[in-house]
Amino acid sequence: GGRGKRGELGGNRQAGSEESQPSIARWLGDIRKYFPTSVVTVMQRDAIERFNQRELLFEPELLDTVVPDPHLVAELLSLKDAMPAKTRDSARVVVQKLVEDLTKRLEHPLQQAVRGALQRHIRTLNPKHNDINWHLTIRRNLKNYQPDLNTVIPETLIGYGRKSNSLRDVILCIDQSGSMGQSVVYSSIFGAVMASLPALKTHMIVYDTEVADLTEHLSDPVELLFGAQLGGGNDGPRALRYCEQLITRPKDTIFVLVSDLYETDYDEQEMLRQIGRMQAAGVQFVVLLALSDDGTPDYKRSFAQSLAAMGIPSFACTPELFPELMASAINKQDISMWAGRNDINTAG
Repeated sequence: GGRGKRGELGGNRQAGSEESQPSIARWLGDIRKYFPTSVVTVMQRDAIERFNQRELLFEPELLDTVVPDPHLVAELLSLKDAMPAKTRDSARVVVQKLVEDLTKRLEHPLQQAVRGALQRHIRTLNPKHNDINWHLTIRRNLKNYQPDLNTVIPETLIGYGRKSNSLRDVILCIDQSGSMGQSVVYSSIFGAVMASLPALKTHMIVYDTEVADLTEHLSDPVELLFGAQLGGGNDGPRALRYCEQLITRPKDTIFVLVSDLYETDYDEQEMLRQIGRMQAAGVQFVVLLALSDDGTPDYKRSFAQSLAAMGIPSFACTPELFPELMASAINKQDISMWAGRNDINTAG
């Protein structure tokens, strides 16, 4: 963490940049007309990063021409405190558009995966009469059909189980240092979707050197994203201390830490002690080096190796695989085995 590029962002514009803005706007409009969205987002990213055109993000009329994508939104969020008011309004429109696009794409798969996992969780093989799921019981026992009696002998009873208000507590603890921008964007979308499911009690905590509890904003992902402070360093032990206070039923808690694990050696050891303590109490840990479309990021290998020794794999996860990952965690499956089935290389 802490390797963001905020030092490059100061207000120093090159002479003549004002004259170049109309041509930049035309260029952005042209590439949207002639290239598919996947190509446009790459070209935008190159314009912003490789050609040092971050001043694009300070001009409302130019923001109106861009195609929202997670990289762009992460860059906008890292700059938001330096933006003039009129630009911030345009930036919010860009963020809103991305949130809508990602929610449309990712909401249904996550809801389906979580609900399916929870249904499997609450079934019981020793149900009371009123709790018997007759449809599943008959299907499970078709092999016991007795032609002479014209009936199925229900050797195994499948029940619905008893539902409580929430069956799992989920804590998303997100490193928001400069390198984690895209992960913050996707975590916010997934956090909002999980918070909409009554069977999950979801918290979202982001941290750098400070800790911010954004749980109350999960109903509004745009506001949640604007509550993040991308860039700066990080204090993992402080974040874990805060999160530990939120745990009321450890055996039903899934703790998702999204971080590249770059901590000082002292903080690394302290976090390992904290994680070990929560793990011993029954908390299920998932450590994602990134939640993004990109490949495996740069990360601190010593930390990942120590986690692996505790039985906690670390790996990068794409947004498309995250729903299945959460389903596996809800059902308390071996996350290392899940990663292997999906050809994911674990760190450590």
